[in-house]
Amino acid sequence: MNGRQLAEIGRQYRPDLKVLFITGYAEHAAVRGGFLDPGMQMITKPFTFDLLTAKVREMISI
Repeated sequence: MNGRQLAEIGRQYRPDLKVLFITGYAEHAAVRGGFLDPGMQMITKPFTFDLLTAKVREMISI
């Protein structure tokens, strides 16, 4: 099971679940059309702790 499949299962139980994907793939390759549904975000490795906390803060405040 990959992360996207896990997110879809989680959203069956909690439709408003916000999901943050973390990937090592290049951002333009990872964010292909239709991969990210509303409430989903993605950051690419490497990233700073500050970027991670800012993204989480952003997602929970929406």
